[in-house]
Amino acid sequence: MKQQSAAPKAQPEYAFRNFSVRLSPTPRGARLARLLTAEQLLSWGLPVDPARQIVAELAANAVTHGRVPGRDFRLTAYVIGTTLRIEVTDTCGDRPPLAQAPAEDAESGRGLALVEALADRWGWGPGLRPRKTVWAEVGLPPDAVVLN
Repeated sequence: MKQQSAAPKAQPEYAFRNFSVRLSPTPRGARLARLLTAEQLLSWGLPVDPARQIVAELAANAVTHGRVPGRDFRLTAYVIGTTLRIEVTDTCGDRPPLAQAPAEDAESGRGLALVEALADRWGWGPGLRPRKTVWAEVGLPPDAVVLN
């Protein structure tokens, strides 16, 4: 009598991808964060949006509200499984991000509301003093992240 064992179902193998860069806390640094993220996602074969817009908002907040002269901010993007996580770390940990409703005629103040609308999850956490990290996660199509 031959015994047969059931083979386990094949699980897709997902890639772990990581990108991190330090940038100057200036409008130019925020713009570069957005452009570098778009290029990195394209090189990984992943959709650029909504990540590009999320990075634009988080980086703009880092250079506007988390800027300390002479201290860079860090942009990190990584993929684990089917999740893209974006992190922006600045050196102004004593100023937690506050999502608030701006006046209708305000020209700014909508960044975190946009992040909340575009991301599946977002939040922030303190880092080594004096840092804080604001993060957002976006689900990716499973077929976009499976290793071939």
